[in-house]
Amino acid sequence: MSAHDVVITGIGLVSSLGEGAEAHWTALSAGPPAPVVDSERFAPFSFHPLPEIDWSRQIAKRGDQRQMETWQRLGTYTAGLALDEAGMKGDEALVGSMDMVIAAGGGERDAAVDAAILAASQTRADREVLLNEKLTTELRPTLFLAQLSNLLAGNISIVHKVTGSSRTFMGEEGAAVSAVDTAFARIRSGQATHVLVGGAFQSEHPDMLLGYELGGYLHRGPHAPVWQRQGMPGGGIVSGSGSAFLVLEQREHAEKRGRKAYAELLAVTPGRSKRDAGYEDALASIYARTAKDAENLLVVSGASGAHAATAAEQAVLARRGAVVRGYSSLIGHVKEAQFFVAVALAALAVGKGKAFSPFDGSEKPFSGPLTGALATTVGYHYFEGMALVAAAE
Repeated sequence: MSAHDVVITGIGLVSSLGEGAEAHWTALSAGPPAPVVDSERFAPFSFHPLPEIDWSRQIAKRGDQRQMETWQRLGTYTAGLALDEAGMKGDEALVGSMDMVIAAGGGERDAAVDAAILAASQTRADREVLLNEKLTTELRPTLFLAQLSNLLAGNISIVHKVTGSSRTFMGEEGAAVSAVDTAFARIRSGQATHVLVGGAFQSEHPDMLLGYELGGYLHRGPHAPVWQRQGMPGGGIVSGSGSAFLVLEQREHAEKRGRKAYAELLAVTPGRSKRDAGYEDALASIYARTAKDAENLLVVSGASGAHAATAAEQAVLARRGAVVRGYSSLIGHVKEAQFFVAVALAALAVGKGKAFSPFDGSEKPFSGPLTGALATTVGYHYFEGMALVAAAE
């Protein structure tokens, strides 16, 4: 035990299952959970939608809400949940000295303008002129500002007064792995005492689904659990809207303010291995380096469902005889937030001392008390990472 150990003292979660850590624990631990799926709005593709949210509970000013896109509003809201959980919300001294590391995408496009440009291009040959016309007449300057990836961190600073250092990573699942790894390293080295990490993804937008489908990644047809999509039509991914934020804190810092931790973060291992014949071995190496000699682990997997990546992860976990919970079966693939959700659910289960119920019929039950969990994410296209959490002493 060290004063610089990293503990998780706050969890903010929003997904199709509801909002808050306790709501997710209830949904995921009370027998076989039922996913919330919309298979009609973007048929033939399914997705997991957001629940109804009263944004004013975490973003008091209507003006602040209006100037954010949904993904920024969602992230700012969830960050507030994590700060509340950690007992930091409204404490100006704590949030004013708090660092922040965010994983973010590039924002949402104006689908109506895109459609107008495509329609006009069918009847006009001067397409360069057409684009310039649309850029100067259809797009609002404020829309460009709303696309900036670091605007999520900016809005969290404005709304929740988190004004320490700020870093924003891009790169889908890999951005979240880098964010957790960076925060973990800064706390362990003594460069930071408390850090807010997290991200958000809004899938209910045509351009977000288009990004997946251009690569042939989206699952088609009836919804199926993440481990059962191999050989089914499409690419295996069912996307979801969701967000996760964590408060990572130096053990000594948490103890001085009397906060009980969900769990201790013991190790974070990022990876960017080539997706070739040796990929399974690369994942097995990351597993071994992260889990080390830990026994009786629950693996909380962020497997996306993408066929090649998920098959590789499934093979590695089977070789280790791991008891696995693939949460994408229930909330979908939430891209930049994927690894944060995995770590949050792992910490939540360890904090309760009990594993989640199997998420589908292919997952094995977990026997005995739970003292440690391995959070994984294997990017649908690139990047991978794992984190080990254990009971906080």
